[in-house]
Amino acid sequence: MTLTDFQHLMPLLILTFAVLVAMLVIAVGRNHKIMYVITAVSFLAAFASLFELRDVGRYTIEPLLVVDGFGVFYIGMILLTALLISMLSYAYFEQREERKEEYYLLLLLATIGACVLVISTHFASLFLGLEILSVSLYALIAYLRTRERSDEAGIKYLILAAFSSAFLLFGMALVYASTGTMEFAGIAAAIANFTEQPLLLLTGFGMMFVGIGFKLSVVPFHMWAPDVYEGAPAPVTAFIATVSKGGVLGVLIRFFMEVDGFRYPTLVLIFTIVAIASMLAGNLLALLQRNVKRILAYSSIAHLGYLLVAFLAGNQMGVEAVTFYLVAYFITTVGAFGVVAMLSDKERDAEQLEDYRALLWRRPWTAAVFTAMLLSLAGIPLTAGFVGKFYILAAGVNTQMWLLVVMLALNSVIGLFYYIRIVAVMFQQPEAEVEADPRGKLRPSIYVASVGTLTVLALLLVYIGVYPSGLLQVIQGLIATAVP
Repeated sequence: MTLTDFQHLMPLLILTFAVLVAMLVIAVGRNHKIMYVITAVSFLAAFASLFELRDVGRYTIEPLLVVDGFGVFYIGMILLTALLISMLSYAYFEQREERKEEYYLLLLLATIGACVLVISTHFASLFLGLEILSVSLYALIAYLRTRERSDEAGIKYLILAAFSSAFLLFGMALVYASTGTMEFAGIAAAIANFTEQPLLLLTGFGMMFVGIGFKLSVVPFHMWAPDVYEGAPAPVTAFIATVSKGGVLGVLIRFFMEVDGFRYPTLVLIFTIVAIASMLAGNLLALLQRNVKRILAYSSIAHLGYLLVAFLAGNQMGVEAVTFYLVAYFITTVGAFGVVAMLSDKERDAEQLEDYRALLWRRPWTAAVFTAMLLSLAGIPLTAGFVGKFYILAAGVNTQMWLLVVMLALNSVIGLFYYIRIVAVMFQQPEAEVEADPRGKLRPSIYVASVGTLTVLALLLVYIGVYPSGLLQVIQGLIATAVP
């Protein structure tokens, strides 16, 4: 590797160096605050290094990686989200007695895995990034070992993730057998020379989608999501719902754009069925839940269905719509789980609907932030979620995918019910005189970490909803490099 290669990989090198420093610090002496500071500073430094790459064009690090505007934007989105989650994690774990320091090591490693995914152009780097992400998540999900459902959630994710990795590897092997290469560009060139597409190649693509579908928790690979979301610590759940899925979706976009996977009617039909099933199943199953974390789990399944509508557009507008919606989805999901984390106590997370009854009268600011997040997820105007959903509809209409557009509109109406139900519970009049919430008495450092993070997210939510053009210009300027 040359010095220029290292410069283009600086965000990943900073995070890797931070992992080494963190391990040495833990070996010398355990201190939760120091570990949090190291983690937060490393995320900020890695993000700052991206400004040197904003005009990079397309720089290939043969044969595994490519650094371009698409990759830079997605890495930046992942790093900022991980930073916000680390701030929420500090407030969350400071109240608990478990050993906290290793959590930040795992968070850094999982973030490295997601960043590798979005700049991958080779099956080897794709699988490496996916496994770094997945193995870190195994431990993060089961981190609170004293909890009854934490180990169960970790084991479920471990077993099912192993199965999905096997499908992914088998699919890669079949594609390699058909094309003779594992590079995305090489696969595209081989496909272009085929007079008719071999069944082995399409089977390989299908098996790869099984592995990717599990990571995205789309139907019918979604059954792990509610149990894992419920059993994992609230900040980890936010990480799974955002950074993990964002990284996988990023590499999926890059791969399909590179090999022009949209030319195959069979694959397009499969993605269409999965998108419709995810929207329907996610929203209908969420209607039956009384657990807020499970509601948000099924909600995330439905939102991945929405994202697939824009993904299937298969053009630059579709990629821009997916990216914009991901930004809105990251903000709202981290904010929603941030509220869950803030209201949680030492014994359990605030996940039952009863925990939110009359919240407006006990903690009005927290209730207002949670309401904004839920309304954005529902796609109500003046929120980032509304603009993102509008952009997805525009991408669908532009490519005349009328069935998907109609299903998206209908499912948005269904989803409105369970979001409004949570808001209604928060706004109920208290049955007795309101007492001060003991969970509201936070130490200054914890208060800044949790309240400050949620305030930033709420402001971003409204700003993007009212003035989306700034973000759109950034996306359009950077994403153009991803579309051949």
